[in-house]
Amino acid sequence: MTAADSALDHDALAEARSLLATPAASERVWPVLAAAAFAAVAALALAGAMITAPPVVTQHLAVESGASLDDAPLSEASLSETPLSEGP
Repeated sequence: MTAADSALDHDALAEARSLLATPAASERVWPVLAAAAFAAVAALALAGAMITAPPVVTQHLAVESGASLDDAPLSEASLSETPLSEGP
């Protein structure tokens, strides 16, 4: 008996096998997108906080004990004599 004499339909068998085969597991995209969105929002929030926060400036003054902070000198040169910026 040859393959051509078979009573089985090869196309129908192939279709049945494809229907019975276990489907391929697909990867879920939503958890990855949610993590990326959270990271982007956190980065933008931190950047906004850094831009809108006031600058941290401290000036340490040497003050003798018992003296008032109002009497402490800022520097040897007065503020009016020092240039704000030096040009090139």
